[in-house]
Amino acid sequence: MGDETIRNAFMEIQGRMIETTGKLKQVQNQMRNKETEKKRAYLTLEELKQLSDDTNTYKSIGRTFVLEPKSALMEEQEGKFKDSEAAISSLQTSKEYLEKQMAEIETNLRELLQQDPALARQIMSMSM
Repeated sequence: MGDETIRNAFMEIQGRMIETTGKLKQVQNQMRNKETEKKRAYLTLEELKQLSDDTNTYKSIGRTFVLEPKSALMEEQEGKFKDSEAAISSLQTSKEYLEKQMAEIETNLRELLQQDPALARQIMSMSM
């Protein structure tokens, strides 16, 4: 391969790596948010279960609290819990896909650098 062709291939791989890394971080952040949401729903459900059925329960809507039956609040929290679990499962699949893509990109980069040791030396000198 010509020097220019290898350089273009490197730039393409580098771009794909940056893009994939960004997507992976985004998915990891979304997973963390859903885990927090799931935990909050679980803890709220546990607290609601301890209350007697005739206890007045309130739902926060903005800065207002509205009287809601305990059963309605429990259904809402169970829904949030299940939605979070489903979202986490979906995000886990996306994360695994992106990790495979990242491994493939790293392999491509490694192969390219083995083909052109001069480019590898040039990159190493730039990173120091």
